[in-house]
Order: sequence, then C-alpha cells, then structure tokens
Amino acid sequence: MNPVYINRFIRFLIVIAVICASVLLVYYMSKITYPFIIGLIIAFFMNPLVDLFEKKARMPRGLAVLISLILIFALFTGLITLLIAEIVSGAEYLAKVVPRHLETLINFLELFFAGQIIPLYNQVAGLFKNLDAGQQDTIMENIQNVGSQVGTTAGNFIQNFFEKIPTILGWFPNAATVVIFSLLGTFFISKDWYRLTSIGTRLLPNKAKKSGRTVFTDLKKALFGFVKAQATLVSITTVIILIGLLILKVDYAITIALVTGIVDVIPYLGTGAVFVPWIIFEAVAGDMSRAVGLGVLYIVVLVQRQVMEPKILSSNIGLDPLATLISLFAGFKLLGFLGLIAGPVALVIINTLYRANVFLDLWLFIKGKESKNT
Repeated sequence: MNPVYINRFIRFLIVIAVICASVLLVYYMSKITYPFIIGLIIAFFMNPLVDLFEKKARMPRGLAVLISLILIFALFTGLITLLIAEIVSGAEYLAKVVPRHLETLINFLELFFAGQIIPLYNQVAGLFKNLDAGQQDTIMENIQNVGSQVGTTAGNFIQNFFEKIPTILGWFPNAATVVIFSLLGTFFISKDWYRLTSIGTRLLPNKAKKSGRTVFTDLKKALFGFVKAQATLVSITTVIILIGLLILKVDYAITIALVTGIVDVIPYLGTGAVFVPWIIFEAVAGDMSRAVGLGVLYIVVLVQRQVMEPKILSSNIGLDPLATLISLFAGFKLLGFLGLIAGPVALVIINTLYRANVFLDLWLFIKGKESKNT
C-alpha cells in the first residue's frame, strides 16, 4: 500500500482521537468545575462594565469588579422584587375573580353532565344489557384491566413524586453552594482577567494563538449578538401582547404582558403556556369574544416569533437566515426545546472555526502539507 495514504490515515486517526479526547475531557471536567465555568461566563459578559469602571472612573480592578457584581446583583434583585410585587397584586385580583369564574365553570360542568354524559351513559347501559353474558364479561374484564393500569400508573407517579421530595429539598443547599462559588469565581476571574489571558496566550504556539484570537473575537461578537437577539425578540413579544391586552381591555395587562414575555424565553412552550389554558378557560366560562380575541393575539405572537426569530438571530450573530432556520429545526429534533438554543450556538461555533481556517489547517495536516497561515 502507498505509504502516503497510510500516513494520511494515521494523521486522520490522530485528529479524531484528539477531538474525542478533548470532548470527553471537557465533559468530565465540566461536571466537577461547573461553578467556575458559570463564573467564567459571567465574568466574560461583565468584563466591558468592569473595564468601563476601571478606565473611566480610574478604579482599582478589584473594586471595579466588586461594584459591577453589586450593580448586577441589585438589578436582578430589583427586577425579581418588582415581578413578585406584580404577581402578588395580580394574585389578589385573581382571588376576587376566580371564585366567580369557578362557579361558572361548575355550572357549565353540571349542565354538560346532565345534558350530554348522563343520556350517553343510559344509551351505553341499554346496549350493554342487550349483550350476552360472555360479551358482558369480556367488556367488564377489559374495563377492570384499564382501571388497574390507571391505578398502577397513578400510584407509581405519586410514589416517585414523594420519593423525589428529599432530592428536591437537598438541591437547595447545593444550589446555594454553587451560587457562592460561582460568585467567588466570577470575582477572581474578572479581577485577573488580563493576567489569565496573557498566561493562556504565552502557552499557545503562534499559529494556535492567531486562530484562537479569531475564534475568541467571533465567538464574543456572536454570543453578545445572541443575547441581544433574544432580548429583542422578548421585547417585541411583550409589546405586542401588551397592545393586544389593552385592546381587549384585560385587567393587569402590564403584569400579564411582562410575565408572558418572560415565559416566552422558554423554548418550545413559550407564550402558549399562558395563552392556551387562558383561551380554554374563557371559552368554558362562556366569554367567547374574549376567547376569540386571545386566540387571535396568540396567533399573531406565534407568527411574529416564527418569522422574526431567524431574521433577528442572523442579523445579530452574522449568520445566513436559512442556515439559522436549519440550525433551529435540527437542534429541536436532536435535543428537544434545548436544541433551539444549542442549534444556533453550535452553528456559530462551526462558522467561527471555519472563518479561522481551523478546518483547513486540520485538512492540510491530514494531507501532510504546510498550512498557509504558518
């Protein structure tokens, strides 16, 4: 066999082995060091604010990091407090309104059973009595089997629920520990950001340093663009919902619009988690005009999201709209609703590696040729 092809095959196996080993190493290391990975991500996004305080206000780096953390924490605390206050205010309103609607729902169910279920039951009972003994026994046996399966399923669900309660309660101390270590990690990583990056660049060869700088710059631009795109989409959704609720003269329209906008961040479920139960309730309660109005508003929000998401994502992270749409669909099929986030992120990483000529360098290495960037 030609030794050139043997060498290429060996180099190909080396590339595959290095990639697989790197992925496994990152996976297992992330299970141990994830609080510091969270801290690294927070420090990455917080770094422009820290630089602003350090350069414009002439603060020491440590003080700038501390003030930035306090401001971000205060902002999130204020938003959560405002949201809780709005939810409490809305809950007081619902406490007054829900009993009246519940009474309407009960009356509807009583009329439905009296007018539909009971006559249907009488017809089925009449047909059952006309069957012979063997057919009746078969039907009763099937009914008992279904009942036992339902009872077993319900029992297993209740058992699993109560068995998971200690695990859920045990999660809170772990979450508190993760938060503390993540904040400490954020402080020290952000404080020594440029020293750590200089150490990393000194350890890399010149070729990897150049490619890594390109990858880092593009990823930074894409990640900030991704966050900006999601914030834009949520803002558009919130404004449309607010306008629609004001037109429908819904009480607490601002609170409902804010809550629904936040829920819209959840992939796959989105605003449907709020609108679908609400529309069903209004239809059952007899307010068909309100149900139709909410249905039209939900369709408008849904269509707007599907039309605008690929365009806004592509314009903010520098990707082709068709490629972004394909990544959204492929991510959803592979990973479910988390894939709607992972798909575009994976596409950004692949596009960044391509622009940094990483794939070209690997291909030249496999072929045994010198890279053009050397």
